[in-house]
Amino acid sequence: MTNSRVMTLLKVVMFSGLCLITLGIYLHLFNQTIDEMGVQGIIISAACVAVGMVMSLPTKMIITFILVKRESEHTDRVLNNRT
Repeated sequence: MTNSRVMTLLKVVMFSGLCLITLGIYLHLFNQTIDEMGVQGIIISAACVAVGMVMSLPTKMIITFILVKRESEHTDRVLNNRT
């Protein structure tokens, strides 16, 4: 896989994670069905938030590492062209 495909895939995973976090918050605060379910409803909304956080947080770090690597390679190329 090329870096651009990895970046695109990680962005999709991160966006999906953010959507799950938003869904979990919506379910917990505004959905009456989840409220009527009691503890099971709380578990469902908390699971959405938890899975969303798992999907969104590590991908941000990976994207940062890839961008730092790309920047260092670019800096190396620029410095090599000057000499």
